[in-house]
Amino acid sequence: MSVPSPDSKAPIAVAPDPKSASVNSDVPAAYNKETVADSKSPGAITFGEQYSSSSEDEFYDKENPFLNPEVADRWRAVYEEANYECRHFFDPTLTWTEEEEKVIIRKIDWHVCAWACVMFFALQVDRGNLAQAIADNMLDDLHIDTNDYNYGNVVFLVSFLLAELPSQLVSKKIGPDRWIPMQIVLWSAVAISQCALQGRGSFLATRCLLGLLEGGFIPDIVLWLSYFFTSRELPIRLAYFWTTLSLTTIITSLLAFAILRLRSTTSWAGWRWLFLIEGLITLTIGLASFFMMPASAVQTKTWFRPKGWFTDRQVAIVVNRVLRDDPSKGDMHNRQAITPRRLWQAMKDYDLWPLYAIGLIAYIPQAPVNYYVTLTLRSLGFSPLNTNLLTIPASAAHIITLILLTNLSERLNERTFVSMLQSVWTLPCVIALAFWPDVIKNQWGTYALITVLLSYPYCHAILVAWTSKNANNVGARTVSAALYNMSVQLGNVCANFIYQKDDLPLYRQGNKRLVIINCLSIGLFLFTKGYYIFRNRQKAKVWDALSEQEQSDYIRNTKLQGSRRLDFKFAH
Repeated sequence: MSVPSPDSKAPIAVAPDPKSASVNSDVPAAYNKETVADSKSPGAITFGEQYSSSSEDEFYDKENPFLNPEVADRWRAVYEEANYECRHFFDPTLTWTEEEEKVIIRKIDWHVCAWACVMFFALQVDRGNLAQAIADNMLDDLHIDTNDYNYGNVVFLVSFLLAELPSQLVSKKIGPDRWIPMQIVLWSAVAISQCALQGRGSFLATRCLLGLLEGGFIPDIVLWLSYFFTSRELPIRLAYFWTTLSLTTIITSLLAFAILRLRSTTSWAGWRWLFLIEGLITLTIGLASFFMMPASAVQTKTWFRPKGWFTDRQVAIVVNRVLRDDPSKGDMHNRQAITPRRLWQAMKDYDLWPLYAIGLIAYIPQAPVNYYVTLTLRSLGFSPLNTNLLTIPASAAHIITLILLTNLSERLNERTFVSMLQSVWTLPCVIALAFWPDVIKNQWGTYALITVLLSYPYCHAILVAWTSKNANNVGARTVSAALYNMSVQLGNVCANFIYQKDDLPLYRQGNKRLVIINCLSIGLFLFTKGYYIFRNRQKAKVWDALSEQEQSDYIRNTKLQGSRRLDFKFAH
């Protein structure tokens, strides 16, 4: 990739001299005093208004934080010091057309988002096919019981949790474009080996290895996606990402319906074939990922992709649109390790703790029902083959509600109340499971109730992007993504102890606990909304008390990073 020098003659549209605008766009609008250039002077820009170029097709980014030359100079120095790989394309005055941006976003969606979904498919195949395997009497074949199954889930989740942060640190050091394909290849080898399971020991060992190798994959992918998408675009892309989870369940349920029939035609049990075939599919994806993941927008040209994905102008647009959305995305090189000091600073950022608390609690109410769905359907009298098919309607509905919820959040620019709809959806369902007298007697009624519950609108995509947004720099974002996902996995570990053997077959006590946890989740969402409103007002009060000169000095000289900065406003 040839990189234009700062005085390059590349044919890009240039806006008026940003010095003609006296607006501190690095500061949230709520904090800015009205400072507007003379509207009669050429090139005057008012904060919050769109610049009218001499060409009707060109537009100037109305939220460009680099219009203030002091801000632009400060960040240019940060990018140089960090040796940021895209720094040569940083241009505060670059403009582009809306049509150009649409073309670029389509390219990024096709090359980046689509492959991220393929890789997530690989993850979900190997961590989700256990539920399909046990529908084929895997537990009986291995002479283990449901308690061992619970232990296996806990071992996997604890291993997954423990690997989250180390995986993120490795990914940040060597680059997610290298580490993620390595992860997929390694865990696919373990997934394939499950076809040779012999008993409780080998079952627990493979659960542990899968958890250690798969842990960290999701925040690693989120980090890679954040190099290409803005904070407003990321939630819906993550929604597509988690839509893959439900699509994978549908696809693997259909595969399981066919593969499990091999039990009657070969000497091997159907679940052994299931692990072998699906593990080979994952291995293929892992090997392909080495060639499908460039390190950044400026590194898409290589020996097997000589033309790259973008022209030089398109690269400049990709880089500058991301930096204008979040200047902190360039404060580290994409292969720069996180220092212990950065790690500690990110871990003790208490302003992100409410989001970690939501991650811990919000996904528990539906987890036990999901873990036991195939066993529950079998206990209701459905056959092993039909059981896997009956899980498909909930997965299909889950896709629809996930996309609708995330789109609603994007349209309203609202995170808390929209995300809380997940808990509002599940609450009446867990109440019914706790108190409905015909849970076992009414086969199809119980199936319908479980299907409605598991069709819940999944808020995970919104929460992941929300955490990334509020972290406000690459180092903190890397650590916070891991900590948030660790809290989610810890919640999943807790969920495995909700249903106990002595509570069979209705799990009345377990479902009553789920009702309480569900109500706690709603309370946490409301608390988080209030907390971020309070913190923003608290920051604004301090900021507004500063003079314009003091604000300018703060922007240039403060050593505070991430969400600690006064000129950063929390999203909620």
